[in-house]
Amino acid sequence: MAKKGETKANASKRSKQQRAYNSKPEQKRKRAQRNKARRQAIKDGRVKKGDSTKDIDHKKPLRSGGSNAKSNTRVRSRSANRADNGKTGGRKPKRGSKK
Repeated sequence: MAKKGETKANASKRSKQQRAYNSKPEQKRKRAQRNKARRQAIKDGRVKKGDSTKDIDHKKPLRSGGSNAKSNTRVRSRSANRADNGKTGGRKPKRGSKK
């Protein structure tokens, strides 16, 4: 995204590409689904508003047809959730395994 003081006119090529990608209808829909899951978790008291160290993880990823149902979501640390990138499919990874 644009850096501090950067406007659309003088934005870098990468910023323009990212802005174009984020404004696609499909990306807007996916972002809305993630935000909905986050709001539901806040409402249920599973995570606090503004807690940037926690992510809402979908056991079956949205991209694989998963839903925002409470049974399909869980709270995980940001680093753990982004490290597995949906590879574990809701299962805890085995210790020592490289996935």
